[in-house]
Amino acid sequence: MTVFAVEYVYDAESAAVRDTNRPAHRAWLAGLAEQGTLLASGPYADGAGALLLLKAADESALNATLKEDPFAAVQGIAGIRTSEWNPIIGVLSDHAS
Repeated sequence: MTVFAVEYVYDAESAAVRDTNRPAHRAWLAGLAEQGTLLASGPYADGAGALLLLKAADESALNATLKEDPFAAVQGIAGIRTSEWNPIIGVLSDHAS
């Protein structure tokens, strides 16, 4: 499995949509964490977005997973940037491919 760093970019216009759908979004994330797919996630302190660290077989599988996010369904994300990430040192290093 490959580890991906996924950055969500938020805009002010969709803040109310995210607020309304945050419980469903967090429940979805909790399910991914229970499955071992989500390694860590959380919003940036300035509210500009969030970082998710996910495991997936490939980018296609990652994109399929991200489409299931309730935030995606309600267009609460202004942009997404994904990068393969190889954690070498630290608590996540055992997830390196």
